[in-house]
Amino acid sequence: MRKDNLTIQAKREGYEARSVYKLKEIDKRFNIIKNGAKVLDLGSWPGSWIQYCLEKNCDVLGIDIKEVKLCRFIKIDVLKEELKINEDFDVVLSDMAPNTSGITELDEGRSFNLIMKALEIAEKFLKPRGNFIGKMFESEETEEVLKRTKSLFRNVRIFRPKATKKRSNEIYIIGKDKL
Repeated sequence: MRKDNLTIQAKREGYEARSVYKLKEIDKRFNIIKNGAKVLDLGSWPGSWIQYCLEKNCDVLGIDIKEVKLCRFIKIDVLKEELKINEDFDVVLSDMAPNTSGITELDEGRSFNLIMKALEIAEKFLKPRGNFIGKMFESEETEEVLKRTKSLFRNVRIFRPKATKKRSNEIYIIGKDKL
């Protein structure tokens, strides 16, 4: 498989993945992650979002089914096990994505389950006035996700970063200022 320019740029700049440019663009536009924030990163493997947060002197807890050694880390499948931590966060990030099957409806359904779980975790562990970024595949369920997000945050936006591949239907749900 041929590597795209952002993948090459990410490796050259020392990042684990091209997805860092999505987070950088979202953060620049919406001011989600303050310097020194306490961040919960769901779906943290391979670690480029952690790297960005560490550049901003954040205290990061990574969560994934694949281990990341860049920060404090818990290996867990949040869809199968309850996340048991005794702390709260300024920011919850979710770049979780399902293993895709190529069957659009199935992949969209799995993505919906992941974003809804991320919102559930944000509701439980995010401090009042905290911020959220969550990835999902745009689908019929997008309105339901927006409704749920609007029940938790004062300001909600959908955003598609420039670094998103053209053929992808992924979008990011931004929630600012948790109620």
